[in-house]
Amino acid sequence: MSAHQPTPDEHVLTAHCPEAYGLVSAVASNLTGQGCDIFDVKHFSDRHDNEFFIRCHTISAPGTVTTESLVEGFRPVAEKHGMRFRLVEARRKTRVLVMVSKISHCLADLLHRAHVGSLPVEIVAVVSNHTDLRPLVDFYGVPFHHVPVTPDTKAQAEAELLRLVDAHDTELVVLARYMQILSDELTRSLAGRCINIHHSFLPSFKGAKPYHQAYERGVKMVGATAHYVTPDLDEGPIIAQDVIPVDHAHTPADLVSAGSDAEAQTLSRAVRWHAEGRVVISGNRTIVLA
Repeated sequence: MSAHQPTPDEHVLTAHCPEAYGLVSAVASNLTGQGCDIFDVKHFSDRHDNEFFIRCHTISAPGTVTTESLVEGFRPVAEKHGMRFRLVEARRKTRVLVMVSKISHCLADLLHRAHVGSLPVEIVAVVSNHTDLRPLVDFYGVPFHHVPVTPDTKAQAEAELLRLVDAHDTELVVLARYMQILSDELTRSLAGRCINIHHSFLPSFKGAKPYHQAYERGVKMVGATAHYVTPDLDEGPIIAQDVIPVDHAHTPADLVSAGSDAEAQTLSRAVRWHAEGRVVISGNRTIVLA
């Protein structure tokens, strides 16, 4: 008899709805009734806004359920409770398009993590307004698209970006230090599926060389914020943040290095949580079921 055992099927359900009595039981009963074992569950009841959030990771015997059957089987619960939900295969990789300018650390981190399988994404394309990072992208065998942007060509460039998003069946756009401000129209078209990263000094130290500005002020920590992009510049729902203590001995170059580490790690964490269905947008904040 072969020692090889068929791999169980795994799915992830993420849902939220108005708070009500018995929601955890209703969700769990439905999934177990469809033949799923609940491997992991996280839930949260927001008493302030009267909302309920849940994420269930299920395991089932090979071939006993499909994503489609689980979705259809769960609809009665969703309709009864006014629930919005997402149910997908746990092993599926989210299709990601990365946008970048000339700074490489966030892009390099994402490419490496995707390549070695430590991030559940497939980077389907990289778009840049410069060509500096093409060799890095070519090394990983990812399609590279040069879309230059000037004040006169911004509308055409954004139209080309949307064309590439559709052409690559993109599920998530990641701004990995893309140094262009997106139009309100573009951010609205990418609502809930576009993540940006920036240093956590904002609203202080805007513009060029923020870490050098921070050095002049003697900051005691540097950090990074990853958030969903909205028309309000750098004010979208926050997904992940990190801080690193620093002191007077840190040079401006040291601050840049520490900040780059924080940015890369924070962005990859936000992308992971989004890809794993752990993030739910609630107004201008997020609930992260990690």
